[in-house]
Amino acid sequence: MSDKAAIPPSPSEDDYVRQVSAAEPPPLLSATDPFALFADWLAEAVVKEPNDANAMALATVDEGGMPDVRMVLLKDAGPEGFVFYTNLGSAKGRQLAAGPKAALLFHWKSLRRQVRVRGQVTPVTPEEADAYFATRARPAQIGAWASEQSQPLPDRLALEKRIAEIGLKFGLGKVERPPHWSGFRVRPETIEFWRDRPFRLHERLVFVRAEGGWTTQRLYP
Repeated sequence: MSDKAAIPPSPSEDDYVRQVSAAEPPPLLSATDPFALFADWLAEAVVKEPNDANAMALATVDEGGMPDVRMVLLKDAGPEGFVFYTNLGSAKGRQLAAGPKAALLFHWKSLRRQVRVRGQVTPVTPEEADAYFATRARPAQIGAWASEQSQPLPDRLALEKRIAEIGLKFGLGKVERPPHWSGFRVRPETIEFWRDRPFRLHERLVFVRAEGGWTTQRLYP
């Protein structure tokens, strides 16, 4: 039996009325460049969100067609797409190699906004991966070598032992990027911007990639 007491009730009409009276309704979204709008929203989220404003849910599908989802961190965004990095032997790495399509979801609770992305996935270049890996803290670089991501772990000591071994191997020298660690770029076919509005009458604006640009369409909430 679920603990219904732990689930907040739906807002009452009075709750919604207080929301409406407390804030001036924002103008309707009217952007023509989804990446410029995303950059604006992300910049606001960096200020408002308590941590990890660049966190996003990544959805993939396994070999049996079962959906899989987890949180990852956005590391680059622009007209070419949205970039994240991972161990290529991880579940997401294997799934994307077999079926290079994915969906992303950014949820900025403090701003009551979401961005949904769906598109094709391609690997980043080795040069891009090298450049990003070089910016990581040294312990994180060593961890990328030590972790056999998504594989069974006998106990925590086994991981700590591998970390120590890798640390000794590199000593004080440069930690090169592991060959099993790189990045993926999600090239969007659709990007949907969602903004909370009272009475569940939310605003939804979807961009669809077209020849030479983007088309836009408003959706019912």
